Amino acid sequence: MKITVDMARCEDHGQCAIAAPVAFRMNDDGRLEHDGEVSDAYAAEIEEAADVCPVQAILIGD
Repeated sequence: MKITVDMARCEDHGQCAIAAPVAFRMNDDGRLEHDGEVSDAYAAEIEEAADVCPVQAILIGD
């Protein structure tokens, strides 16, 4: 599963890191970091992360 985050849109709220820590995390500077690809086994968590993003900056691909 491919994950893209529009970093120009992202406001570093961190809701995605709570919903799907397997792919999203906040660094020591409070900025979002993410993995570009994760196993399809985590699809539900990644979809939840995209849904809870306040600015809808997360895009999910195949």
